[in-house]
Amino acid sequence: MRDRIFSGTVCGMGTEEPQGLRERKKVATREALAAAALRLAEQHGVAGVRVDDIADAAGVSPRTYNNYFSSREQAIVAALAAERSLRIGAALRARPDGEPLSVAVVEAVVSQYDDGPGADALGLLADAPALHAEYLESISALEAPLAAAVAERGRTLDDETVAVLAAAVAAAARSAAGRWLTGIRAGMAPDPSGLVAVTTPASLADAIRASLTVLSPALAALDRAG
Repeated sequence: MRDRIFSGTVCGMGTEEPQGLRERKKVATREALAAAALRLAEQHGVAGVRVDDIADAAGVSPRTYNNYFSSREQAIVAALAAERSLRIGAALRARPDGEPLSVAVVEAVVSQYDDGPGADALGLLADAPALHAEYLESISALEAPLAAAVAERGRTLDDETVAVLAAAVAAAARSAAGRWLTGIRAGMAPDPSGLVAVTTPASLADAIRASLTVLSPALAALDRAG
């Protein structure tokens, strides 16, 4: 198998790696950089992480790092988004078989923002406003894994319905996260008297659940269609 993979080199037909292998190496490097960035941020805080540190932890040069990410914040959030994308499809598939799709989708999505896996990452968001914009952009990454899981669970649904549902859920989650992050920033900001405001926003999971209730009629319609 190894000789076949590198047949171009072994047979003297050239030294260029197969396209598939190069792409896998790129994906692996990106994942290693993102994982290193998140690990260092959790250990030292976002402000205590340098791009050089991330590159060194991943075993690449800072120049290589810049080929994948434009900032430390982008790399940290990439890891958060990747972890959530891996979990969300599994969460929906794990819901009880007889549970209505409308309930299963809401519970699967909300579970990715509660006090379970990833809770420490949400703590980073509270401590690092610099991550907020990147985090909001990353929420759209849940569309693809959610759509795939919905298609498996709702086998009678057409592709367009599945895609629109996943996009609507992602939009609702992004809207909720935006309001939640605004609440965090307000809680950090000084009030007019010069004292620190004591605003305590609801949990992100609660905020997302509230947003998803707006989609209840559409989700209920899916149950009837199924």
